[in-house]
Amino acid sequence: MKTISNVLIVGGGTAGWLTAAFLAKSLGSSAPGSVAITVVESPEIATIGVGEGSFPSMRGTLAAIGIDEATFIRECQATFKQGIKFVDWVRPPGQSGSDHYFHPFSMPSQRVGGVELLPYWLQGVAPEGVPFASAVTMQKLIADQCRAPKRENDQDFLGPMNYAYHFDAGLFAQLLERHAKTLGVGHKKATITDVLLTEDGAISALHTSEGVSLCADLYIDCSGFHAALIGRALGSSFKSVDDVLFVDRAVAMQVPYSSSDSEIPSYTISTAQTAGWIWDIGLQQRRGIGYVYSSRYEDDVAAEKTLRQYIGPAADEQAARFIKLKLGYRPQQWVKNCVAVGLSGGFLEPLEASGIGLVETAAYLISYLFPADGNQVPVAKLFNELMCQRYERIVDFIKMHYCLTQRRDSAFWCDNVDPISEKLKEQLAMWRCRPPHRLDFVSDVEMYPCSSWQYVLYGMEFKTNMPSNPMVWHRGVDAAKEFEMIAMLSQRALQDLPKHRSLITHLCKKK
Repeated sequence: MKTISNVLIVGGGTAGWLTAAFLAKSLGSSAPGSVAITVVESPEIATIGVGEGSFPSMRGTLAAIGIDEATFIRECQATFKQGIKFVDWVRPPGQSGSDHYFHPFSMPSQRVGGVELLPYWLQGVAPEGVPFASAVTMQKLIADQCRAPKRENDQDFLGPMNYAYHFDAGLFAQLLERHAKTLGVGHKKATITDVLLTEDGAISALHTSEGVSLCADLYIDCSGFHAALIGRALGSSFKSVDDVLFVDRAVAMQVPYSSSDSEIPSYTISTAQTAGWIWDIGLQQRRGIGYVYSSRYEDDVAAEKTLRQYIGPAADEQAARFIKLKLGYRPQQWVKNCVAVGLSGGFLEPLEASGIGLVETAAYLISYLFPADGNQVPVAKLFNELMCQRYERIVDFIKMHYCLTQRRDSAFWCDNVDPISEKLKEQLAMWRCRPPHRLDFVSDVEMYPCSSWQYVLYGMEFKTNMPSNPMVWHRGVDAAKEFEMIAMLSQRALQDLPKHRSLITHLCKKK
């Protein structure tokens, strides 16, 4: 069995170059005699380049491949993201009750030896009317005041608050390309015209329009929705989830700030509409705003009107970009000597920034499960199992945002209550009498920790009727003191943490 000494990545963009950099760093590709990694990009095919949100795992990825935080912030117009603010998801505008909830990235506070706060919040020990996310973490108040999650003297990727980033996807791909090349990654500009297969169905070579034949031991398909290798050549089937997640279109704009010193929100704003939702992401010089919607409930003309109404006069001079979304994934993402990463393997709506996270996961798995001896069969089997389970759980997590809504103001929201998977149905049934616990989740196949499920569940006003058992829940006084402590420390944090734009300016000047 031939050992793997040559890896060919077809397609650049964030998926291709991030995978290349991660593999090069973990496999030591700059050393003599190591695995050669080459990215092949077509000059004729543009990347999608609209993903601007990430999950906190991005900090570990940047650290692992060797890009420092200030460089990333400066080169990618990046800002900090402390969570997601969901507006009008629970009920339509104008109805009584809170008009938003917050999904923070920081875990619920729990000191060593201290109490778990969620059960006591459910029993009403926290101050009346304080939402779960506000009661158990300082992050919502900090983000609402446009504070940064860290201070100027904090080390790279560390800070008092957990955080991710917003960034310009095109600039990020360029940074990754430059960095990957310093790690020994090769680069070819060529357009793949034909994929040759061996008798047993593996890839033997790629032909290009430039008349060059490219061969490798392992091919990584980062060709986006085209899925040139995994789909078109190898015929790996695509499992659509459009019967569960309804959105299949997006219309987006880039909107400049009204002034150069405008405050930058340090969270994504997701505002529900009658046929989908609008994302609003603040970068350094502009906002990225887009409407994700279902064509079954709203046509493109109406969708663009909805987006322009949301933005207001600032949209008058801006062109709208339409994108077709293909929601689903390939159960077989590693076939023979080819593995898909990014859109070629699957895509789920960007509600909780799973896109970049799935690229990170795939790159991590390929790197650390790498079949150096050439025996790809067992590695492919494990890779496919882990990725499929992760997609399934992300679908459940996203669907939970929809199925718990109280909105009945449009067919989109009425229909979105169902269907839900048996797994999610069973979990919701269990959580009627006790809150989600870490034992409900297998960390190796979950992108979102238990706390994320809790924040969304109770942000959507899910009812958990816990039995009032004083023998079990006997630390109410301790819990009440902890809730008071969090509120007090939140005010101190406002004095300690800089304004978001101020920290971004500082980091952009740092060399």
